[in-house]
Amino acid sequence: MNNFGRLFRINIYGESHGQEVGILIDGCPAGLVLEEADFEKDLLRRKSGAKGTTPRLEQDKPVIKSGVFNGKTTGAPMLIVFENTNVRSKDYEAIKDTPRPGHADFTALKKFGGFNDYRGGGHFSGRLTLGLVTAGVVAKKLIHPVTVTAKLIEAGGDTDIQRAVDKAVEMKDSIGGIIECTALDVPPGLGEPFFDSAESVMSHMMFSIPAIKGIEFGAGFKAARMTGSEHNDLIIDINGKTETNHAGGINGGITNGNPLVFRVVVKPTSSISLPQDTVNMKTGKRVNLVIEGRHDVCIALRVPVVVENAAAIVLADLMLLEQKIPRVVE
Repeated sequence: MNNFGRLFRINIYGESHGQEVGILIDGCPAGLVLEEADFEKDLLRRKSGAKGTTPRLEQDKPVIKSGVFNGKTTGAPMLIVFENTNVRSKDYEAIKDTPRPGHADFTALKKFGGFNDYRGGGHFSGRLTLGLVTAGVVAKKLIHPVTVTAKLIEAGGDTDIQRAVDKAVEMKDSIGGIIECTALDVPPGLGEPFFDSAESVMSHMMFSIPAIKGIEFGAGFKAARMTGSEHNDLIIDINGKTETNHAGGINGGITNGNPLVFRVVVKPTSSISLPQDTVNMKTGKRVNLVIEGRHDVCIALRVPVVVENAAAIVLADLMLLEQKIPRVVE
């Protein structure tokens, strides 16, 4: 439901226009040096304000409520919260009965019988990715010297990101993008065959990020157009290093020690300024919907840090399972 992981477990909570959003982290080893300032860099990367992002500005100040004592983790559950202060809930009154095309408004209505908080997307909002970024900061400290980086490599079908964003802003529409994530120094042996393969667990996490609609590892879908002799990564030393990395660092569901590389697809933001047709859920009649509120033209601009930190959460869990991380950090 709202939790993920086996040893490094996270529980996400909150709504876009509720009092707060946050994350509960359980299973974090004791002794890890951690303070609120550690989150600042990655939270700033996620922050809005740049062209093509929502004008909604929040302080995004993390408050560690539990699990840290004298600047180090205690091994107890760690609760980290963020207060919502800049909300304009009246902008969403119109969508209560007229769901936005492409958004979770309709499915949330059916799933929860109309009791869901629809303001700003409620529990389905990208605002909740604050928790993923926060847990990922902790995870990145745990998995060191493994490093994870993600970058936006394409937006609106264009590798010139700024040009694509400028065009979308001019058209009053939205665009998606492709994000590439790379993890270096990943130890071999993480993951299990079949259901808990490294790809399966990583994909599970990535699809938990709002707006993610696809994922590929290594050569990905290009592999369908390659021969075996082209796709096979030739092993060149006893540590498993390969000449190429079409497998994306995973064979048989288990990491092979080469860079773990995958790409995810971010769909265009559903909330756009252009009028759209929808159906009034009370009358059953088709109506013209003009969406109010503050929204991202290209949400993909803010997603790389979310993907990066979400990947770190997965790696922290897998490394704890393989006893690559001690239960007490010295």
